[in-house]
Amino acid sequence: MVDDEELTLREHLRELRRRVIYSAIAVAITCGISFYFADRVFDVLEELAPEDTHFIFTEPVELMLIYFKISVYGGVALALPFLVYQAVMFVRPALTGREKTWLYLLLPAVAVFFAIGGTFGYYFVPRMLEFLINFPLAEDVADPEIKISSYVSFVVRLLFGLGLAFETPLVIFFLAKIGVVTPGWLIRKWQYAVVIAFVAAAAITPTPDPINCTIVAVALIALYLVGVFLAVFAVRGAKKDEDISGMPEGG
Repeated sequence: MVDDEELTLREHLRELRRRVIYSAIAVAITCGISFYFADRVFDVLEELAPEDTHFIFTEPVELMLIYFKISVYGGVALALPFLVYQAVMFVRPALTGREKTWLYLLLPAVAVFFAIGGTFGYYFVPRMLEFLINFPLAEDVADPEIKISSYVSFVVRLLFGLGLAFETPLVIFFLAKIGVVTPGWLIRKWQYAVVIAFVAAAAITPTPDPINCTIVAVALIALYLVGVFLAVFAVRGAKKDEDISGMPEGG
């Protein structure tokens, strides 16, 4: 029995190592692709800043590091569906046939919801920057000269974080589909969801101001509610599947 358990553990570790290697190779490839288009991505990010914003850099390697940062975030974003697929393939042996089917069906939606989150951030970031740079109470106090590395870190972190946050409905739907959570349980735990939303918003939002943090938190709470709504359909669908599978042949 002990030998069998050790063998199983070794097999799991080998499988984990294989999936990690595949993921690392994929991220390396997508980072290379992202680096090739980094200058175009930077132009898009720069357009999000308010007009007449003056960027500066204070270190010799700052510009180079910016391009590497854009490449890494862009590479991970491009590889995200493949990374999720590798995670699915690792946990696949522990899932039933129906659970595997739903995971495969949801894989394309991972990229779609991430893109929706990034698009939301793309329209939200300019308004946040306009508020922060042209803060009414600090008008005419100083002229903004923003470090380019700080600006890129701010925007990329926010866009990437919102992209991941928008996966929340998918995660809730799948957990409800496999019976881990129920709509009633999710509704009863709404207080915890609100607290987690504000904590996550504070982590996603690179600024300490409460206004933008609250806006992001409200968006996260709305995503949680969408997840609860989807969980209702997930549970209903699961019950129908059970009824159909439990019917005798010819019935």
